[in-house]
Amino acid sequence: MSSILITAGPTREKIDPVRFISNYSTGRFGYEIAKEAKRRGHKVTLVSGPTSLARPKGIRFIAVESARDMMKVLSKEFPGCGCLIMAAAVSDWRVKSAAKRKIKRGPGGKSLELMENPDIVKALARRKGRRVVAGFALETEDLARDALKKLKAKNLDIIIANKLAAGAAIFGDNPANILIMDRFGRRVEVRRRSKKYLAKIILDKVLSFNINLA
Repeated sequence: MSSILITAGPTREKIDPVRFISNYSTGRFGYEIAKEAKRRGHKVTLVSGPTSLARPKGIRFIAVESARDMMKVLSKEFPGCGCLIMAAAVSDWRVKSAAKRKIKRGPGGKSLELMENPDIVKALARRKGRRVVAGFALETEDLARDALKKLKAKNLDIIIANKLAAGAAIFGDNPANILIMDRFGRRVEVRRRSKKYLAKIILDKVLSFNINLA
């Protein structure tokens, strides 16, 4: 039995005590991968941003909110894992200085000064050693080109990519198309399948990298 570290869901970056920056991620992909890994007998830690999903039974669960919260937890957990599957949709940006009180409506509009969040998977992959690191990418333009660029730039072993297109409902329980690419140049495309089914395909590909994880 090996230790697999999985992230899921969005992160939230506070604007003020009642508002935040986030995204449409529901966490479904990460949760399904975590449940499938548990079913196969692996020791699983699921680090999740805020979602409406029930916590999977029998899985060690750590709740986080912001990108910096997730970075702190993963920096601690990463050395003890054999594999990281970074399915979370981490916010790229945060407000430079969140207000301590609710921002009131007023004339002239409001502006927010944003700063970049840490690139968590890139930072961890730099020190992965023999660990397997898989990342996710949601693209809006050239899927293969942009996914390959991220695979190389972030020093990933595998990237799982899908494309947001007009009229495509890809969040939550909706069927999805994915492109899986690895650092050896291998590619697999799977179309219109449930996230539960895709979780099995993704886990097969990730575990194929290291027989110690299988």
